Amino acid sequence: MQIFRLTGVVASLAVLFTVVPVAAFGAQPDQVPVASGWELQDAAKVAKTGAGAGAVISQVKYKTAGWYPAVVPGTVLTTLVKNGIYPEPLYGENNRPDRIPESLNKTSYWYRTVVEIPVAYKGRRTWLNLDGINFSATVWVNGTYLGTMRGAFKRGIFDISDEVKPGDKAAIAVLVSPQPHPGDPHEHTIADGMVTNGGITAIDGPTFLSTIGWDWLPGIRDRDSGIWAKVFLSSTGPVVVKDPLVTTDLPLPRIDSADIAISTMLENVTDTPQKGGFHASFGDVAVDKEVEIAPHSSQVVTLDSKTFTALHVLNPKLWWPNGYGPQNLYALRLSFDQGGSTSDSQTLSFGVRKITYSVPDSDNLTISVNGVRVFIRGGDWGLDEGLKRIPRGRLEAQIRMHAMANMNLIRNWVGQSTGEDFYELCDKYGILLWDEFFQPNPSDGPNPTDLPTYIANVRDKILRYRNHPSIAVWCARNEGFPPKEIDDQLRVLMAELEPTRRYQPSSTSGAGVNSGGPYRWRTPREYYVFGEAFKTEIGSTSIPTIESIQGMMPQKDWEQINDDWAEHDLARGASGGDTYPKTLDDRYGKARNLADFVRKSQLANYEAYRAMYEGRNAKLFNPSTAVITWMSNPAQPSFVWQLYHHDFEPNASLFAVMKSGEMVHVQLNEATGSLQVINNRPEILQGATAHLSVYDLSGALKLEKDFQVTGPASSAIDLGQVDPVGGFCEGWDPKCKDLMSHVRFIDLTLKDGGGKLLSQNFYWRGAADRPDDLTVLDSLKTANLEVNAAQQEPGNPRITVTLHNPGTQIALMAHVQLRHGKSTDSNAERVLPVFYSDNYISLVPGESRTITIDATAADLKGDAPLITVDGWNIGLQGSSSSSIPVVLNVNAQVDHWPVTNLPMVAHTWR
Repeated sequence: MQIFRLTGVVASLAVLFTVVPVAAFGAQPDQVPVASGWELQDAAKVAKTGAGAGAVISQVKYKTAGWYPAVVPGTVLTTLVKNGIYPEPLYGENNRPDRIPESLNKTSYWYRTVVEIPVAYKGRRTWLNLDGINFSATVWVNGTYLGTMRGAFKRGIFDISDEVKPGDKAAIAVLVSPQPHPGDPHEHTIADGMVTNGGITAIDGPTFLSTIGWDWLPGIRDRDSGIWAKVFLSSTGPVVVKDPLVTTDLPLPRIDSADIAISTMLENVTDTPQKGGFHASFGDVAVDKEVEIAPHSSQVVTLDSKTFTALHVLNPKLWWPNGYGPQNLYALRLSFDQGGSTSDSQTLSFGVRKITYSVPDSDNLTISVNGVRVFIRGGDWGLDEGLKRIPRGRLEAQIRMHAMANMNLIRNWVGQSTGEDFYELCDKYGILLWDEFFQPNPSDGPNPTDLPTYIANVRDKILRYRNHPSIAVWCARNEGFPPKEIDDQLRVLMAELEPTRRYQPSSTSGAGVNSGGPYRWRTPREYYVFGEAFKTEIGSTSIPTIESIQGMMPQKDWEQINDDWAEHDLARGASGGDTYPKTLDDRYGKARNLADFVRKSQLANYEAYRAMYEGRNAKLFNPSTAVITWMSNPAQPSFVWQLYHHDFEPNASLFAVMKSGEMVHVQLNEATGSLQVINNRPEILQGATAHLSVYDLSGALKLEKDFQVTGPASSAIDLGQVDPVGGFCEGWDPKCKDLMSHVRFIDLTLKDGGGKLLSQNFYWRGAADRPDDLTVLDSLKTANLEVNAAQQEPGNPRITVTLHNPGTQIALMAHVQLRHGKSTDSNAERVLPVFYSDNYISLVPGESRTITIDATAADLKGDAPLITVDGWNIGLQGSSSSSIPVVLNVNAQVDHWPVTNLPMVAHTWR
């Protein structure tokens, strides 16, 4: 982080500070967000241009006739869309260059606002803080040029004390320029496919390089230029608290004490010496150190348990990854105090935890937290949102869904999702981070040429976020090694700034780490065949619900796979979007229309995503240590690589990952036919019982068997074959031979010694001689369910939905949606986001299951809740005593729509 102030219309290199007496300071005033009153205009349309433009535009009395009300934080395109200049880019084919021009990424824009400086800042220094712009900016206040910013991930912190007066208004003007090399994106079409990823844009380094276009995002026309992160005012006294670092150490294998170390830079921004006390406190721990700082100088102050015994903490509350324990956080307050007044302070949260990266019995990267091996179940994030529309509430829903899916890591691919809220929420939900810097695969673009800008952005990123306990790994480059001149500097930065975390030069090399997909839908058994240990990328097509598809494109495109579908990633490319429809037809039968395509795709979603993780479970820590799906979060409405849609509706993929990620999990090995129990816990599993039930296509129970389970911690426990590839249950029960010629259903449960259910799992399996022909599932008779929905207590938006299958037929993939609105039919609006304890549930005859649904009263918008139900062969009983209305989702029924056979049509956009 660099603090600087340049005065005059032409920048001076001199840094000038006003001497402020210590007695002038009281309690430190709060930060003041600068989020309203912003306006935007194309620089070429501003009457005053040239070197003196900022001096004029940043005057309080300047008139902004014809400027647009601006969204800050937000990109240029976000503002223009809000003002109706361009349509919503991510809907349909609105993003095509005939509707939103490529000229946006070659245009500089002025941002301007007027803010009142708080009276409480009187007698203190006033700072203007910009947390992120893209790509470069010049900054002015009240006619004075302050300086520049360059790179999307480096803060700008400007001393504006001489330009403003507390209690008066101040004008802020920022000229934002796009990246120098925006490149030319390729249009995604059925005819041409997803074509090339990236391009020349990578030469600019620290920017949103994915916005040139990737096989999961079209080219965003402004390349996300603008003031994309928050702006705020702050104040300090003569000494500034900067760049704190907190590290924690545990005497593993014991976790009954922790040693905390704190270091902070104190900067004296005046021309007189400053003396005072540096204070650090958290919980019931408080330490102080007297410090004297020379004029215009900085000093690093270090506090550790060797010098301050209070920093040796007994019985600390530990921070754990999701599923392994609670996410305890401590609030640390750091301050520099003089004569009873605070010059500056920072409050940050940290977690007591120790991460290690190797184990004695393996050479593969193995992440352990607090001495416990963590099997990494993760998701790659390409970009948090295509236009960087990422208010905290949106990010929280996304990260909460990862935790809900039993994930414990997000890979921040090429650092595209770098922002304070992102890290704070990963801390909150126990999501570890594999965090990267700003270089893609070498084949996706050239190396950055402006190394000072690149390294400055990396440095500021590390300084700003390194205290977050969620960060586990810093990685230099996606699928390739950084050039030596960058790698050398990164290693120096790590030695200086990061004493505890692993530096990984490449996401696809070293200690068993491998990327490389595959990225297309595959049969479940194929996910069990692998050689690498720590898998950073593997993916599949992941089709959303019919409502989400209908919401992302106009009706004219619903019943033909055309360039609108290609714009949303279903076309020739790594995902196999061009062959997926035929793969689906061959496996489940020809899709008759969109509703049938979605219905069959949910089975495909569930099969692939469950196997993606269960295949790695099967070799838990021998050798498998991680699986990270490409991708878990969609940057735009998409047909591929996601657990939930851009609108937050989860599809079957999320619940498949949730199922496979249980801490204690029963599964069928779909490659060998063996029954396995996966014990992720750090203690022995003993006295448990696994139960196997096998049903035929008619729903008749053909056989069942119990297995006693005892096994070691952090391991896959093999109980023997129950469904060999060569013939079902051959060798232990001949009564089931007749199942070999039919699709069969396998229901698994695992209970502890007291009869408590630990895990439940359900499979549909093809005949031994044609395992990939499941077309007979289309002949399943309707299973009419009894559904009862109720609020847990009056006024509480938490809802329980109990599904009961009273008939003799298997109920396959029952799907529940929470809705609201005045109507009591399936046309009511969906509640989004919403959090289901489970979904896409299959029930055997006589079985009941309960789903818990979490939403907020605000999400219901004052309306009564409504539950809709659909699924593979799901109907509803004619009458219901449910206190919340339950209706069949008519929109999702195949026979509600005409038969179109969903043809693939090329050349709809040109």
